[in-house]
Amino acid sequence: MARYLIYAALAMLFWGTAPILGKLGLVQVSPYVGLVIRTAVVMVTLVVYGIASGQLAGVTRVDPASLRYLAGEGLLASLLGHLAYFYALKHGPASRVVPFIAAYPLVTFSLALALLAERVTAGKALGAVLVAAGLLLLSR
Repeated sequence: MARYLIYAALAMLFWGTAPILGKLGLVQVSPYVGLVIRTAVVMVTLVVYGIASGQLAGVTRVDPASLRYLAGEGLLASLLGHLAYFYALKHGPASRVVPFIAAYPLVTFSLALALLAERVTAGKALGAVLVAAGLLLLSR
């Protein structure tokens, strides 16, 4: 099996399990507090790993353009996206919230076509249609 498929399978396993923990953790906690706790744990873990692996020094060598793009991605995904996700998870059933949010590739697909000049292929178009159909089924 290709290495990337192993990593993809691990990501699927982790991302599929995490909402259950999040839903349980949000029962008596606001989404904001939940996100602060989650982010603090991730930050501490990343710093410890960065020090142990010797990779933390690489943070000081990031070029300004990469820094701006990665900071923007962090604000959109790790702050705003996760905060909206926690609010949705707190107030909705995990079995509907997570698949709905997981339709984000439709947004990425559209923006990649418009902003990155990526090409539409039959496979990509079919995938987008299937994701959209899944959203329609979930909304009923």
